Amino acid sequence: MNARKATPDTKLFVLDTNVLMHDPTSLFRFEEHDVYLPMFVLEELDNNKKGMTEVARNARQASRFLDNLVSSSEESIDEGVPLDALGNKNATGRLFLQTEFINDPLPVTLANGKADNAILGVVAHLHNQHSKRQIALVSKDINMRIKARALGLSAQDYFNDKVLEDTDLLYTGVRELHADFWDKNGKDMVSGTQGAHTFYNIKGPDCRDLLVNEFVFQEDASNPFLAVVAAQDSSTATLRTLTDYTHSKNAIWGITARNREQNFVLNLLMNPEIDFVTLLGQAGTGKTLLTLAAGLMQTLESKLYTEIIMTRVTVPVGEDIGFLPGTEEEKMSPWMGALDDNLDVLNQTTEEGGEWGRAATRDLIRSRIKIKSLNFMRGRTFLNKYLIIDEAQNLTPKQMKTLITRAGPGTKVVCMGNIAQIDTPYLTEGSSGLTYVVDRFKGWSHSGHVTLQRGERSRLADHAAEVL
Repeated sequence: MNARKATPDTKLFVLDTNVLMHDPTSLFRFEEHDVYLPMFVLEELDNNKKGMTEVARNARQASRFLDNLVSSSEESIDEGVPLDALGNKNATGRLFLQTEFINDPLPVTLANGKADNAILGVVAHLHNQHSKRQIALVSKDINMRIKARALGLSAQDYFNDKVLEDTDLLYTGVRELHADFWDKNGKDMVSGTQGAHTFYNIKGPDCRDLLVNEFVFQEDASNPFLAVVAAQDSSTATLRTLTDYTHSKNAIWGITARNREQNFVLNLLMNPEIDFVTLLGQAGTGKTLLTLAAGLMQTLESKLYTEIIMTRVTVPVGEDIGFLPGTEEEKMSPWMGALDDNLDVLNQTTEEGGEWGRAATRDLIRSRIKIKSLNFMRGRTFLNKYLIIDEAQNLTPKQMKTLITRAGPGTKVVCMGNIAQIDTPYLTEGSSGLTYVVDRFKGWSHSGHVTLQRGERSRLADHAAEVL
């Protein structure tokens, strides 16, 4: 690397292979700072480029970016390739590739020939060669960062993929109105009614914080107030009262809401104007049950959708049990135990039908529910479908985009999951695709989100979620 081009006021980031395989665009995410790629990184990209997995696709895309950068620059690689050569104005730094053989000895405790240790050797060499520059290793591998710091080298995680640094700040879709809210913002006379809904116009400083389709409530034992933000601008907002799904007369496929958040969820799921719904919550909060009940009601009763399509990421909790036999649906069935469990609840035996009636109803329901694998979603378009994406916390933002863009006219997409139960390597609560879409879709007039807080599975499950 030519030291003349390396100005001391900019940092030099050495990228680990897993950063590029996680986000190929990471090359352009360091703004005015320089990026350095060891030769071992290029070799690992080459070793991982084959296949149809997301990692293989990202490795190929990273290689294409590097090829375009190198071929479009008139300067030599030793001088540093401008990262804005492809028209990316945010990246004003330079890309440096390892062009010299580095023979700095590593500690005897680190094995020679291992890619991670070779990359650490490159970082140590750069520290020695350019002592006045800030040089940092960027890696998604926790152990790699620990080893770097143990050697006295600067190392950090890749932060650009994180939507939020603190997931406690993630949009919940629910806001409590305190006692002084009406004093500060005022509530005009009722502006009108539409069916069973009443509309209220409010004006005041708190209106700028409200988002469209955000649920608001005020605790009052005698007369609780529940509403959704129907419209909002900088100083005014319109609140619309909700359908009370806690009452048996409004039961959805025999299911009534057991708490306030479940009531909010059913108001979203049963609203035909809402095309995209995200649900967060721990195990037992009723995400799958409510989603299926609303889907069955709108597919079999009101005929709003032609069928229900359910999919999820096939990430095992324990050891993988190997390949599964059968068709696509048969291969997916072991992953869909939650579907069968919830159908048992939704298809209770009635006195009139008995066991025969229950079996017939179950066959009818299952005929309208299709189970699909994520692996075959690319290129598809769903028309008038009710698409359920379960365990969505294990999806990357790119995978989430691929799935949501499958939606054609008349399709509703429901994403649900628990960001505290991520099983995919290199994904965190802050970088999960589910966190990504919750943050990006908030405030859109055709989407809604609710974070469910209260478990309704059993007292055992609730206690286990708290103490374990």
